[in-house]
Amino acid sequence: MKKSIILASGSPRRRELLTMLFEEFEVIVSDCDEIMTSHDPEKVTEELALQKAEAVAVGLPPRTDPVIVIGADTVVSIDGKILGKPADQKQAVDMLRVLSGKSHNVSTGVALVGLEDGRQTRLKVFSETTKVRVAELTEEEIISYVNTSEPYDKAGAYGIQGIFGKHIQGIEGDYNNVVGLPVHRLYEELKDFLY
Repeated sequence: MKKSIILASGSPRRRELLTMLFEEFEVIVSDCDEIMTSHDPEKVTEELALQKAEAVAVGLPPRTDPVIVIGADTVVSIDGKILGKPADQKQAVDMLRVLSGKSHNVSTGVALVGLEDGRQTRLKVFSETTKVRVAELTEEEIISYVNTSEPYDKAGAYGIQGIFGKHIQGIEGDYNNVVGLPVHRLYEELKDFLY
């Protein structure tokens, strides 16, 4: 039986990564208020991913095909402190100074909500964490980078897949997770979820 796949995220990077798993899927951006009740980075991403997926799932008109809604959220954390998306240039500079010369974690939470006849029938929530090491950055390198448009829609004020990639000394874990979706883990979880 055919299943409809819906990505509850407007991220162009997540959309691109999901094409590794599905030829066809819809994108419906959730407009829910994001409420965090935890300070643990992995738990935060799981909470927010679930809120996004459920907000989209609740708003769907009933369909004849079973539906899987995929929600995701990514945070950067260092020493237990979560770095979100920078609001402005000063925040971006501050975040990059914190990350310079150190390792940090990138956690992505994923929520899978299964629907049949408009009712939720299945739910799976998980997270994946990748360790990333940033080289020592000069003040000039930081300013040069924040003067591009790249840092402002990304947790931790950088995109590993963009021009900032030259400052990444190494990673432990899933590269795609840092971009915004743990593709391999999602593939494995979907195998269980679908069958």
